[in-house]
Amino acid sequence: MPKEFQLTQDILKLAEKTLNNTKINNEFYHKYDVKKGLRDIDGKGVLAGLTNISMIQSVQVLSDGTRQPIPGILEYRGYNVKELVGGFRTDGRFGFEEVSYLLLFGELPDCSQLEAFKALLASKRTLPTNFVRDVIMKAPSSDIMNSISRSLLTLATYDPNVNTINIPNVLNQSLMLISVFPLLAIYAYHAYAHYDLSESMYIHYPDADLSTAENILRLLRPDKKYVDIEAKVLDLALILHMEHGGGNNSTFTTHVVTSSGTDTYSTISAALSSLKGPKHGGANIKVTEMMRDIKANVADITSEREIKLYLKRILRKETFDKKGLIYGMGHAVYTISDPRADLFREFVSKLATAKGLHDEFEFYSKIEQLAPKVIAEERNIYKGVSANVDFYSGFVYHMLDLPDELYTPLFAIARIVGWSAHRMEELINMNKIIRPAYESIAEKRSYKPLSER
Repeated sequence: MPKEFQLTQDILKLAEKTLNNTKINNEFYHKYDVKKGLRDIDGKGVLAGLTNISMIQSVQVLSDGTRQPIPGILEYRGYNVKELVGGFRTDGRFGFEEVSYLLLFGELPDCSQLEAFKALLASKRTLPTNFVRDVIMKAPSSDIMNSISRSLLTLATYDPNVNTINIPNVLNQSLMLISVFPLLAIYAYHAYAHYDLSESMYIHYPDADLSTAENILRLLRPDKKYVDIEAKVLDLALILHMEHGGGNNSTFTTHVVTSSGTDTYSTISAALSSLKGPKHGGANIKVTEMMRDIKANVADITSEREIKLYLKRILRKETFDKKGLIYGMGHAVYTISDPRADLFREFVSKLATAKGLHDEFEFYSKIEQLAPKVIAEERNIYKGVSANVDFYSGFVYHMLDLPDELYTPLFAIARIVGWSAHRMEELINMNKIIRPAYESIAEKRSYKPLSER
């Protein structure tokens, strides 16, 4: 390891000093009624803005003012996501491009508008000359999210209007980024696989006649081949990850950074940095790792008793990553159910059957049933716990033979649409930099000259 990255004893001592002098007594948070995580005791987010892009609902307010949990609802621009997906399924169509149009422009396209929009995205699905060679293939990394961020900020240097933040220019930049995100992610993975894993290099060009989901599989696979159900399930995954209200961490980051007046590339890079965290978009890979760990350490994975005992050990921080979390379970908003997980479940079952992985699906289903019971037994919880979208998305990516390194980048490939819509919403409706208050609890101290310390 280069010495500039080495963790020396001097650094460890200084870190301890930082820890000791920065820790805040938890009593102060109660004293000043600070909402940790900008959420109240019931998990409800502090109202920080308005949006007409999407709606998340997990409770209904009754006539007497009490709040009653309900199965989760997710709407895009007023349309229930389950109805949107049902429309695509009925017609046997891909839906990513259509939902992108809806989120960006506020209405569903007709046939001619949709075809024109697809053609527009296809025309922008290209990178500057030699960009792959000079940027993506240099200093490859297993952290594809960081590689995307580097490429993203480098793209800014090619844009003569990088700092122009009127809506036409921001929309143009957004459409370009939506189009090239699959290229940035998959080419970065191929560079890593070649230089770090000694695998062959594949740099395929996208096909203008294919959907985003189809192009992702085409770009990734050496033979460019896939079957229809694979592309359709991936398309569903992208749709369900595209948008989730203004309060999720990466989208709120988009609003905050946009409010400063900075450029599109810097804003989306900040959102990417938020998404890669294991408490946000990085959760799906943790689900996959956890499931592998359970199978490796439970002698009989058909035994509910043995699985429950091991899940309890996970919650007690005795095994797996010792964080005390059953990944893929629970959500900041949803209680009874996550509508995205509901939609995934049926498609996952069909893909598992097609792939000959029905037993694997049954294993996931068993964990989904047992985990909420174990959490209820081990934790004092104030709301219901159910499987969230990450629980099944990791399994989907596994069945599609996608490498672990691309799980979170696929989330970004989808969520760039929501970020773009929210960035423009912030620019159109707000004119103040977002700046919440922090109460200082530091004690007053008198300065001492260096010679007297």
